[in-house]
Amino acid sequence: MRSLKVRFALLLGATALLVILAALGVLASIGAAERTIDRTLAAQGRLELLVELSGRMTQYGLAALEAVSNPDAQPEGLAVARAHVDRALVAVDEALGRTIAASDDPQDRTQYAARTRPLAQLRSARAVLDRQVTQVLRQSDDEQRKAAIRGALNGFGAMTGQPLSFLIEVERRSMIAGSDAARSLSGTLRIASLAAVAVALAIVLLLYRGVTRPVLARIEAVRRAASAVGRGELDTRLSVATRDELGLLVANFNRMAARLARREGRLAADRAALEDTVAARTLDLRAANSRLEAVDRSRRRFFADVSHELRTPLTVILGECDIAARSAGRQVDFTPVFATIRKRALRLQRRVEDLLRVARSESGQIELDRRPVNALPILSDAVDGMASEAARRRVALSLSPPEHDPMLLADREWLRQVVESLVDNALRHAKGLTRVTVALEQAGADRALVTVTDDGPGFPGAGEGLFERFRRESPSGEAGFGIGLALARWVVERHDGIIRLGSGPGGRGAQVALELPALGSDEAVPDHATYDQDDPDRVGRESVA
Repeated sequence: MRSLKVRFALLLGATALLVILAALGVLASIGAAERTIDRTLAAQGRLELLVELSGRMTQYGLAALEAVSNPDAQPEGLAVARAHVDRALVAVDEALGRTIAASDDPQDRTQYAARTRPLAQLRSARAVLDRQVTQVLRQSDDEQRKAAIRGALNGFGAMTGQPLSFLIEVERRSMIAGSDAARSLSGTLRIASLAAVAVALAIVLLLYRGVTRPVLARIEAVRRAASAVGRGELDTRLSVATRDELGLLVANFNRMAARLARREGRLAADRAALEDTVAARTLDLRAANSRLEAVDRSRRRFFADVSHELRTPLTVILGECDIAARSAGRQVDFTPVFATIRKRALRLQRRVEDLLRVARSESGQIELDRRPVNALPILSDAVDGMASEAARRRVALSLSPPEHDPMLLADREWLRQVVESLVDNALRHAKGLTRVTVALEQAGADRALVTVTDDGPGFPGAGEGLFERFRRESPSGEAGFGIGLALARWVVERHDGIIRLGSGPGGRGAQVALELPALGSDEAVPDHATYDQDDPDRVGRESVA
């Protein structure tokens, strides 16, 4: 056989034939067992009917004796007993008829004919006894009636005893024969089953040795060869012994191993070239990283230098303003002028401090001074600081205070700068802006929510990318360093808070939400307490001019 398909087809065909033969044998065995059981059960049923007939005839004889012994008694008992005997005879005759009708065996028909005569004798005996009882009842002498009925019953017993015994014996022998046939059938089936199992095992063994085992051995050889190729032994080859499907598979395997060996050689050469390329590119990347690090150091140095150079003259200006304010009033009162100069200088100093904080955050030198503070004064300072810029741009800037001012554990100046930076971003980058609202509310028992909302076009589709440092998404074309949101997120996260970007009410405008942890109300400072603008670290009373 050249093809595995033919071999496996024969294997499957033989298996299917064995299954079919086994099924036919089982069906034949079941049919024979059912017929044997049916014959036995039928014989048992007829035997029970005969026993019932014997009892009914005995009852009929007793009813006849009672009718003769007591002429004044009602005759219904004798009639009922006679009807029971007739029904029992009919039941026995019908059972025999059903048995013969369901059987095609001529022996069963012969046995039915042999049983017909005893049944006729039983009917005749019942009719004779009935006539005798009628004749006895006509006699007037009690002693004669009793003697006559005894004779009639003796004759009835003689006429019914032998036929009943014959019928019962025949049915008993039928039951015994059915039991013997069932046992014989069971033994035959047992022997046939063992023989069938032996034949099936022999056929399966022959098929395994002739078809399955050689195929499995060749498949195992292919598996071992594939494992060897997987381990890198690319010189592994198999011998092509046959021209069937497995032979074609082995030939393809050999060709595959040869191609893999050639490809492995090419890969080794390509790997060496790639390693050289990667080494060259690594050197280029290191040089580029060095240049980037130099640029980054220059940028951080720029922030630090600008902050230092601006801070020194501002300190001198503030000192001169203090001297002029103390000598004012001699000729001209310059106090309001110097107060304005001082206020603007303080604001400029605050901007320089903010720029210095940005530089420190870039260089990793920033440290937060977190203290218990009320949130509303911080927001008020931030709104006041951006009020002039908002007025210059003709934008309404407002603060929406809460019913209860929450207390935060925060760095006041950093938090103020974050809010100012968010307002400044809205003023500079929101095109067509008319309103900016800073709101504070209690977001639960231990959370405070600060929102900066505008009615501009909203955030562009950059999403989380707006938090990257030095990234700018300004549709208005305003200049800037692009560090506002990145620095804001850094500060908020250092305060154990969360910053989110979203849309304003009704899906219009942009909204930045700062969710910060709040302290308990029993630790809060009074609402009228605020930080002195000259010294942000000192808490004092807010004065009203």
